[in-house]
Amino acid sequence: MLRRLDQLLSNLGYCSRRSARDFLKSHSVLADGIRITDPSRKVSPRGMLVDGQPLDHPDGILVMLNKPVGLVCSHDPSEGPSVYSLLPERWRDRSPQVTTVGRLDKETSGLLLITDQGPLVHRLTSPKHHVAKRYRARVDRMISQSLIALFASGQLTLEGERSPCAPARLEITGEREAILELTEGRYHQVRRMFASQGLTVLTLHRESFADLTLGELAPGKWRELPLSYFD
Repeated sequence: MLRRLDQLLSNLGYCSRRSARDFLKSHSVLADGIRITDPSRKVSPRGMLVDGQPLDHPDGILVMLNKPVGLVCSHDPSEGPSVYSLLPERWRDRSPQVTTVGRLDKETSGLLLITDQGPLVHRLTSPKHHVAKRYRARVDRMISQSLIALFASGQLTLEGERSPCAPARLEITGEREAILELTEGRYHQVRRMFASQGLTVLTLHRESFADLTLGELAPGKWRELPLSYFD
């Protein structure tokens, strides 16, 4: 598929459309081995080189990140340091923007997916698709065995909401520790579910998303996934 060169470079974060002409003067952009200097030229991304390197992810981006505590899932700098600061600078200038698949709050760590594929974000966050997410939580008091049946019942309604939470699987792994598996992603859902029973979550870590786990991926690091991973 042919695309205007200035639009392509802008979408991939190399430059703005307005600055594309200057970018082409100061950088070597080749299509089919021929240097292109006209920003309005229509080109195919296949086989293009910028300064001797293939185009940066022309088909899209999907990565798995091990989110550290202290970072927010927001592009708004007023909200504090962001998970996007861990990614290559060019990726942050792409259009559509890279975005997280759902959010982990500032004090929650663990597995986070980031992509620029809007339909994929919608599919993975829609409660209709029942994508399982598993969290490890440590709370301030002893966890009652009765929470296992309550969370699994599909009858727990959180404060301020009308519809009950979907059934969730709770595994108590210690006096004050548990693993909770959800298939939805309501606002601060894990913390609010425990809070509804008088428990405060002290630490929270997402261990898995669908069949993905972090493995040996260190906090603050990411690795690429094929765009077809969830097909």
